[in-house]
Formats: sequence, C-alpha cells, structure tokens
Amino acid sequence: MALKSIGRTHWDGDLLSGSGETSLDSGAAGPLPITWKARTEDHGGLTSPEELIASAHASCFAMSLASTLAKADIPPTSLDTQATVTFVAGTGITTVELSVAGNVPGASEEAFRDAVNTAKDNCPVSRALKGNVDVSVSSSLV
Repeated sequence: MALKSIGRTHWDGDLLSGSGETSLDSGAAGPLPITWKARTEDHGGLTSPEELIASAHASCFAMSLASTLAKADIPPTSLDTQATVTFVAGTGITTVELSVAGNVPGASEEAFRDAVNTAKDNCPVSRALKGNVDVSVSSSLV
C-alpha cells in the first residue's frame, strides 16, 4: 500500500516582499511561516523549503541507516543525524552534507562506515536528489 504525504503552502504577494505559510496535512507541523529572506539571507525564526528538505533528508537517512545496521546484525542504540542543505539564489540547491554520530554496540568503524554509505545511497530522499545535487556524508561512532 502506498501512502501519500501532502504539504500545503499559501503565499501572499510577490517573491521579494511577500510571505506565506506552509503546513503538513498530517498535522504534525505548521503552519510554518516562510519568506524569501528566510530562504536566502537569515532564517530569523522562519523556515525555508531547503530547511524542510534538510529535515526530511536527515530523517530518511537515519531510518535507512537504522535498517541497514539491523540487517547487518549490529542494530544501533541511537543515531544523531544532521543534514545541511546549501541553497544558492539563481542556482538552486547545490549540496547536501549529511553527518551522523552513531551509538552502535559491536560495530567496527569499517562496518559502520559501510552501512553509512549504503544508507546514503539508498534512502529515498538521497535517491530523489541523485544526479541533481552533490550529497556527502561524514560519520563517527560514539
């Protein structure tokens, strides 16, 4: 069975001086205020499409890594993941930098690094960005 996820945005005005709100139909978040300035200069307590993509990618990667580690019989106790999305006005999203610190009892550095790379290549958000955005990953065992 496929699950469809829906996000909605209402925007008022032009790009530079306008503003809007975005929300998730699930009710889990929002409405979240958005502006062009929050996207290109300073978040100032607002969000941006890139910040939402960063959160989605961090979540997707963490789930993919947890699955990959469990399949390798080294399930994690915890994973702390960060995704940093770089947006350049006029160009778009240029890079995503993933970083993860994992508490994975019994994992060697090599096994953890292999699982990290597998998760990076196979999480659905990474696959959606593949060929369009440079995605890198760094990792450490804690």
